Amino acid sequence: MSRIIATPGASTGMAGPPAATLATNLYDRIRADLLDGKLEPGRKLQIEFLCDHYQAGQTPMREALNRLTSDGLVERRDQRGFAVAGISASDLREITRTRCWLEEVALREAFATRSVEWEEQVVLAYHRLSKIPRSLSESEYKENPEWERLHRAFHRALIGGCQSRWLINFCEQLADQLYRYRQLSVRRVYPKRHEREEHQAMLEAVVSGDAATAIELVTSHYQKTADIILADADLFPPVN
Repeated sequence: MSRIIATPGASTGMAGPPAATLATNLYDRIRADLLDGKLEPGRKLQIEFLCDHYQAGQTPMREALNRLTSDGLVERRDQRGFAVAGISASDLREITRTRCWLEEVALREAFATRSVEWEEQVVLAYHRLSKIPRSLSESEYKENPEWERLHRAFHRALIGGCQSRWLINFCEQLADQLYRYRQLSVRRVYPKRHEREEHQAMLEAVVSGDAATAIELVTSHYQKTADIILADADLFPPVN
């Protein structure tokens, strides 16, 4: 049975949450750290260290790592255990290209079955995003978690009208992978983007019913992100 080590000060006289819930919470915490770049690419994930850091037992820890391996965020290295999934320029290009393909399909379906509800959801998602600053500081980049949440919600709203749960889930998995790359580079590339204008243009294409322009804008948006990250010499040093 999965076991979580009790944190200091926790009551031992009352039953805690179910083991499955604790294991899921552990998975969520490690996944968030992986996506945020707090566990750097290629780093060996020693079970003992992770158990101590996350205050968890070995059984739920291995369950969480196996789930993260299925997500593509962790790699199993034969008999050597686990490691954070590595990054590469070719991987970033492939993820970006695949996301563009799938979201083009989703957008075409959304326009083909266009509804007032879908358009309203996109308008509302953009309105909420536009009211939130990208950075919590005007002088330097300081991540704004609320902007990140609303940014994801806007892009999800764009493809949400396709009415395909599977297609949306595939797009979300790719969005997670690209988010990890973006977080590894965001502090250096932040000043180079004008994302609000890009998002507004996507909204206007949806409102005007222009599917071709919406697809072109979304594809350009993702490609621009990838190109900026690929140009980050700290992340991808030039080959001499």
